[in-house]
Amino acid sequence: MNKQLYINEIQALFEDVQRARIFEDQKMMTDAVPLFPVSEINDKYAKEKHEQGFDLKAFVLSNFDFLGAKISIHREENLPIERHIEKLWDELTRTAYEEKGTLLKLPKPYIVPGGRFNEFFYWDSYFIMLGLQVSGRIEMMENIIENCSYLIQSVGFVPNASRTHFLSRSQPPYFSMMLDLLFESTHDEKIYIKYYNTLEKEYNFWMNGEEWLDNDTAVKRVVKTRDGDILNRYYDAENAPRPESYMIDIEDSEDTLGEFYRNIRSACESGWDFSSRWFADGETIQTIETLNLAQVDLNCLLWHLEKTLAKSSQLQNDTEKEHYYTERAAVRRQMIDKYFWDENSGLYKDYHTKKHNHTASEHIAALYPLFLGLAGTEQALAVAENITDKFLYKGGLITTTKQSGQQWDMPNAWAPYQWIGYKAMKNYGLTRLADEIRDNWCSNVERVYDNTGKLMEKYNALDTETIAGGGEYPNQDGFGWTNGVYLKLKTN
Repeated sequence: MNKQLYINEIQALFEDVQRARIFEDQKMMTDAVPLFPVSEINDKYAKEKHEQGFDLKAFVLSNFDFLGAKISIHREENLPIERHIEKLWDELTRTAYEEKGTLLKLPKPYIVPGGRFNEFFYWDSYFIMLGLQVSGRIEMMENIIENCSYLIQSVGFVPNASRTHFLSRSQPPYFSMMLDLLFESTHDEKIYIKYYNTLEKEYNFWMNGEEWLDNDTAVKRVVKTRDGDILNRYYDAENAPRPESYMIDIEDSEDTLGEFYRNIRSACESGWDFSSRWFADGETIQTIETLNLAQVDLNCLLWHLEKTLAKSSQLQNDTEKEHYYTERAAVRRQMIDKYFWDENSGLYKDYHTKKHNHTASEHIAALYPLFLGLAGTEQALAVAENITDKFLYKGGLITTTKQSGQQWDMPNAWAPYQWIGYKAMKNYGLTRLADEIRDNWCSNVERVYDNTGKLMEKYNALDTETIAGGGEYPNQDGFGWTNGVYLKLKTN
């Protein structure tokens, strides 16, 4: 059976399974593959669930397949870390040439993160590509780009991950960055022409609704400030509990009003699920207000997309489009300075579109303007001072200066921001700080690997005697972006 499964087709059964918590991880049911036509399963369930002695778990297990529900890598020998990663590339490779359950079809093989994740993830894949580049696996880099292009062309954007229940949101738009990475490896400018239409289609997704906006309003992923300036925000089209975290969302939603679920989902589009960065009170998830914010990381990535579209237009001698996207990038660069730079704290911060000021949260996404070369020298030095004083610990860069229990807060160090931090400092000649970021995190990764034989999804930067925690599920091993960033940093 290879019919695509949408959760709403089995909604009654799905809700009953999630509410009964028959699986420890609620992602299990979202990944299930029906063994029979869905209509047959629904009819059977409607008929049997009222019978005496009905066993819900037994019913599910006899009607669904749970192949590959969790990836666990075990080695008989303790390999050097680089050799372990080289073997992992093959062990984390998957194909989805046909529709299977909620899994979306993709034309090329891809690398999964590991652990409980056995689907293609968008922004993870860029950081995985860093390691593939070091490993000389150019074909897999091309595969990732092809899969992203296929998704953009077929559904209009790259979903959070390649499952049907992620078709309401994307993740940080790294496609144009992926092209730069491939260009570094192949020196073939034709890729910018080949994927021009894909770049433009992704850009249109993020800018959709811009023309309908009045000042001081927002629609989908676009915000128009009270001054009439255009910024972007993370957004999700659905306002309902996430299927993969169904009961967590329902329980967290108690005593909340309005678009709680959409705010939760919009934070997931950022990749930061979850962080005090999104909380109005800086403490509790019930105050989440992602939709009220324009985010510095997103706007910097969209600047890069605009610059890449301008470059692609120039390569095709399309002067009209080249001028259009060059101008858009120039304006956005000014807006990044106007709305996200906080002179008082010496940091870039998110902009609260309702309160018309910076949010209080000090977070590591402040590095994006340095990562992409958008910051002035004085701004870069101020950010670097903050990084040294507040973010850099023995085990790497933390994500925020607040300890909330959420996984994208202190004390956790995540692979993407170690590379972003390293590159950000190198861009501004701050080599000693760049090297310290690299060495602190890599030594933490090596310590955990020596003790466990595993590469983790995230690391504890403060207490390097333990592994990281927090979040909605246990720390995962595998792990795609850790493998990629570690290899890339060790060669720099």
